[in-house]
Formats: sequence, C-alpha cells, structure tokens
Amino acid sequence: MQIINRQLGDYLIRRCEPSDLIPVMEVNLKTLPEHYSDYFYESLLAELPEAFLVAEHQGKIAGYIMCKTEYGFSNFKKLGFVKKGHIVSIAVLEEHRRRGLGRAIVEESIRGVKEKRCDELYLEVRCSNTEAVRLYEKLCFSIKQRLKSYYRDGEDAFLMAIEFAY
Repeated sequence: MQIINRQLGDYLIRRCEPSDLIPVMEVNLKTLPEHYSDYFYESLLAELPEAFLVAEHQGKIAGYIMCKTEYGFSNFKKLGFVKKGHIVSIAVLEEHRRRGLGRAIVEESIRGVKEKRCDELYLEVRCSNTEAVRLYEKLCFSIKQRLKSYYRDGEDAFLMAIEFAY
C-alpha cells in the first residue's frame, strides 16, 4: 500500500516500497560516486521506512532519501548520549532538479525521523556541494564539524546536524 506524504506539482513524495529499490539504486548510480549493496538498501528500508522516501514523476523514480537511526554522542550536548537519525544518502536526477524536490524529501524525512523520537538528525555533505549546504542551512541544519578526507576521492565533508525539541 502506497503511503503518499506530499504532492509537489507533478511529483509525489512517498514512502519507498521494496519494488522501488532497483530504480532507487539506478538514481544513486547516475548521481553519486558512493554506492551501496542491495542488502544495505533493503536493511534501511526495513529499519526506517518512515524516512526512506522517493520522489516519483509519471511513475518513475526521480529522487530518493534514505535514513537510519543510531545511538551515539550528541552533536549538540557536551556529554549527551542520544538517539540520532542519519541521512545516509539523498539524490535527485539532474533533469528533475531545481523544482523543490530535495527540500521536500528532506522535510518529509525529518518528519519520519521525528516519528521515531530521535533527538537530532545529521548528515555528511561534500564541502564543495555549496547548493546542498545552503539547502540544509535553510532547513536549520548547522555545520558541526569538517571531516578531513571523508570521501574515497579524498574530499572533505561537513557534518551537519539539526536538533529537535519535543
């Protein structure tokens, strides 16, 4: 059963279903240098379906976001040990960009992570990806740390996070 979170023009933002995983992997292959095993996608969908979302256009997947939950030290409190959401991967196909899809799927994934009562949500983003950094800042994420040589090609990442108040 499809769970539709939002409609954005001709696009549907909805929960990913198992039948979407191959198209999601194809979007990943076309847009990002980081790739994951089939099992990894399946495990994240099973763990946190509330925040594994797709943007669909005319029956085809145009973008996705996948998240997981974990426990660890807070990005905000000195000694806090918290439940955190982690945006593992987000991508929108080039021809579907600049339509608000990235913002919409991040906003909907925030809702999904909050449903799981996470205290905060974080992600890593390439320092050179200024558009994405600006988007996350508009959504109230802040840069918490620079991770040296985080990516396989040696590029640094920003660790960005947002804290939730319930």
